[in-house]
Amino acid sequence: MPAEALAPPWIVAGALLVEGLLGWPRRLPHPVMGIGGLIAVLERRWNGAARPERTRRILGVVTILILIAVAGGAGWSLQALAAQASFWPELALLLVCGATGLAARSLFDHVRAVARPLRAGDLPAARLAVGLIVGRDVEAMDKGEVAAAALESLAESFCDGVVAPVFWFVIGGLPGLFVYKAVNTADSMIGHREPRWRAFGWAAARTDDAMNWIPARIAGALIALVGAGGWRVMGRDAGKHASPNAGWPEAAMAGALRVRLGGPVRYDGVMTDRPVFGDWAPPSAADLMRGLWVYGVACALLLTLLIAGGVAWPR
Repeated sequence: MPAEALAPPWIVAGALLVEGLLGWPRRLPHPVMGIGGLIAVLERRWNGAARPERTRRILGVVTILILIAVAGGAGWSLQALAAQASFWPELALLLVCGATGLAARSLFDHVRAVARPLRAGDLPAARLAVGLIVGRDVEAMDKGEVAAAALESLAESFCDGVVAPVFWFVIGGLPGLFVYKAVNTADSMIGHREPRWRAFGWAAARTDDAMNWIPARIAGALIALVGAGGWRVMGRDAGKHASPNAGWPEAAMAGALRVRLGGPVRYDGVMTDRPVFGDWAPPSAADLMRGLWVYGVACALLLTLLIAGGVAWPR
């Protein structure tokens, strides 16, 4: 059955359900690891300190173009292969390949792994778990700081791991989804402001910002729909964030839960000042559990939008 005969929102909704119910088998290497390996090879070869900054910036642009070509080409090949198959093999291939680009279940599991020991009063275990999903120093965090870090990661990753992949899957099929995942992986690996990465990772960071601009605002709106207070705080505080995108879901989560997120944190022993989202007290373990509920409902709203889009999609 031709790929164009399948309504993309239905396919994306199915992929979201598959990943949300099953997740990714822990024993299997994730395809993103292949992209990460390619990024690491190019970075080692082209980002030497002896190269002029302008040269490293140009090579960073070339790196992103290579990633787009490789990821987009892989997505196009798989989509073309699916289009040549009969209905059920085509559907299965699209659902499985689409699910690899989504992280709804993975994100929930990682944040729940923080919430459980925090609620049980096991602060060392909660610190260890949150250290797997954030880059800040966790050794001296108190309960409120652990809960805040997990909620901020949950909100921001709702965009990066769920809404944005869904958006680009709908817009561009498997090529769009794979390109987004490649760019987002590059941003997480090299899109940093430290001297080593600033020039080489410039293109990765800017491309990721552009691809997340619309999804971040959709993610913030979905969270705000779950908790009415999210609209006011998102509208007031989202622009405070250094990122043009991360502030939208984070501020919405702070308002939806009526907690305070953001504020100073320590990275590699250095205290970094950040804006504050919300007017209330720092979150507790109970607030983190409520945040998981907000996240789950926001995912359900996204799924509902996809189903509605499938009903309205021209056949």
